[in-house]
Amino acid sequence: MKHFLTKDFLLDNEISKELFFDYAENQPIFDYHCHLPPQQIAEDYQFKNLYDIWLKGDHYKWRAMRTHGVEERFCTGDATDYDKFLAWCETVPYTIGNPLYHWTHLELRRPFGITDTLLSPQTAQEIWHKCNALLEQENFSAKGIITQMNVKFIGTTDDPVDNLQYHKMIATDKQFTTKVTPSFRPDKAFNIEQENFNSYIEKLGNVADIEITSFTTLCDALTKRIDYFAMHGCKVSDHALDTVPYADADEKELNQILDSKRSGHQLDKLQIAKFKTAVLVFLAGEYHKRNWVQQYHIGALRNSNTFMFNQLGPDTGFDSINDEPIAQALAHLLDAQGKNNQLPKTILYCLNPRDNEVIATMLGNFQQAGIKSKMQFGSGWWFNDQKDGMIRQMTQLSQLGLLSHFVGMLTDSRSFLSYTRHEYFRRILCQMLGHWVRDGEAPHDIKLLGQMVSDICFNNARNYFEIELN
Repeated sequence: MKHFLTKDFLLDNEISKELFFDYAENQPIFDYHCHLPPQQIAEDYQFKNLYDIWLKGDHYKWRAMRTHGVEERFCTGDATDYDKFLAWCETVPYTIGNPLYHWTHLELRRPFGITDTLLSPQTAQEIWHKCNALLEQENFSAKGIITQMNVKFIGTTDDPVDNLQYHKMIATDKQFTTKVTPSFRPDKAFNIEQENFNSYIEKLGNVADIEITSFTTLCDALTKRIDYFAMHGCKVSDHALDTVPYADADEKELNQILDSKRSGHQLDKLQIAKFKTAVLVFLAGEYHKRNWVQQYHIGALRNSNTFMFNQLGPDTGFDSINDEPIAQALAHLLDAQGKNNQLPKTILYCLNPRDNEVIATMLGNFQQAGIKSKMQFGSGWWFNDQKDGMIRQMTQLSQLGLLSHFVGMLTDSRSFLSYTRHEYFRRILCQMLGHWVRDGEAPHDIKLLGQMVSDICFNNARNYFEIELN
């Protein structure tokens, strides 16, 4: 452990170190997009053991374990919690070079304080018992860990039909100072090609108390749910656009497409694109009215393994990077949202790093006077939230936009231990800036660069989302 994960991890010059320790390390966390279950926060869940908080639901780790040849029962099956943990410990030594190796040991360091031990089969029992003992303590509950990690804001990801009961519970806890609000994720309302679309529309109509018989009544139901989310502090939406749709349609066509789907008919690609485009343009207008931020996560190829999907369902580690072109459709979609000045603040994420320059240049087409970087290039996402991916994203943003206005890192995670990704990001940011100074590409002005670092780590996000913190 002598040279691994030292205090100066990823910081190899004095400028980088000064920027990190003086301006980044102690900044609060504004985690504006994640998949943490609000129920666990509301009920201040006390985790049963290290598997419960660390491995359960973590498809990053499952993918590595499968690649190592681990049987599925030790990932998602009926093996005991300890045996699943041990299978991960057996895999970890082989993950050197993968960000999982860094993340694993950063997560053991914070919040568990394990700084001098590598995870392996030989250390598994010692680490298991030490972490489990800590997890029994009050400050290692869901809220306790959030507080320990200095998280000031959490934006969860929530379906329009959710009743938000757990957000209501969280809001009543005056002792818990982290602000937690829902984010509106209406994918199921526009993914008309999905088999469960009709049943979902029934559910949406019931929750909104509106019979959805046309495109207009669908929009009415979504508006009603947007208003409900807004009542509970929501100012952010999120959308998974695995491919970017764009096709024009009038209301008559949209009603015909919806009727056809509700009658059980198959739709062609053009019909699907027309429907999705119309819903997304409508939603953008509603977000703009309320000064919400919309997020587009672009380019995932989901559920590629049919055999495993049939056994385990979605979000279990069988997704990868898509490579369909996005530029023209994305330009048309954003332009359609902006034609009546109804384009909201927008963050674009791409899963395929090939599209970094497409996204970074696209943003410049739709910026708006009076708003600093209204259009944002989201941080390295999913397969790109590692050192190389973060550097590439920030490099393209800096060269083609304004890195100084970047809203920074988010966890996009289901784990309460993922907050160390903010530290990982901050170290990489400070190292990059330090190298620019070393190479004469940026001035040796610590005050100027320090402000830039503080802004990217926290201030920019707080100001961009305009969410009042507790």
